[in-house]
Amino acid sequence: MPTTTVKKSAAKKKPVALSVSIKKIATKKKNAKPIIVAAPVLPIVKGEKVRTILITQPQPAEGEKSPYTEISKRYKVNITFQPFFEIHGITAKEFRRYRIHLHEFTSVVFTSRNGIDNFFRLLTELKTQMSSETKYFCTTESIALYLQRYIQYRKRKVFYGDGTTKDLLTIMNKHIEGEKYLLPCSETSNPEIVNNFKKYKFDYTESVFFRTVPSHIKELKVETFDMMVFFSPSAIEALIKNFPKFKQGNTRIGAFGSTTCLAVKDAKMKVHIEAPKPGVPSMAAAVEEYLKNTVK
Repeated sequence: MPTTTVKKSAAKKKPVALSVSIKKIATKKKNAKPIIVAAPVLPIVKGEKVRTILITQPQPAEGEKSPYTEISKRYKVNITFQPFFEIHGITAKEFRRYRIHLHEFTSVVFTSRNGIDNFFRLLTELKTQMSSETKYFCTTESIALYLQRYIQYRKRKVFYGDGTTKDLLTIMNKHIEGEKYLLPCSETSNPEIVNNFKKYKFDYTESVFFRTVPSHIKELKVETFDMMVFFSPSAIEALIKNFPKFKQGNTRIGAFGSTTCLAVKDAKMKVHIEAPKPGVPSMAAAVEEYLKNTVK
């Protein structure tokens, strides 16, 4: 029978052009200044053409290739990175209270990079090792490739889907017999995935590995962006908490994942760009598709 870990809750102003300098900052500090991808300085104009985009995630690490850099150059848009929440991993002491023994699982399901980071962090802190036969199932290829930071990718059993729950389940159904799955997540896991695990009677354990805490971003002028892109319900929560008077107006909103789309709609806002979807596995691809269709 499936088992589930009980979670614990946790006068009109003249537009200002955005700077194009790139500064290396610590994104975990409060009131951290957003990082902007180099692009021609453009005036802020509301309307059909998108000129400024806010990505509510940290700037990719130095040396990493970001698809948003190419998008910025190709479509002449200013892209700002500003995380809307911080990730706080649970401690080894907290995890021990769940009475979960990581080495007993034959498969691990990852739906985010945060899940990967905190899973392997706790492995180290608990002085535990996974078998070389452990299977890793990821919702997207980019998440699967991120595993290379922690394992010898080509020597391990790694599977990934196209970003949809349906595709992930199709892959997992081929490995259901005798498998014991672990789903590392935050306190706000994906209910679509969990409900389907129950429906198909997977032997799984869902456990909190990290928590999301809204960032203090009140000084950010969200009304100056033509587009804002969100990747989790926590980011929508942070938007509402920090900017209770925000009105969407002409702002285009992109949302990654069904739970994020639902959070946008629950906040009485409209979603213009959704991902993943067939042929568009990533948020960056969805943003580029939107820009390509709106360029005159």
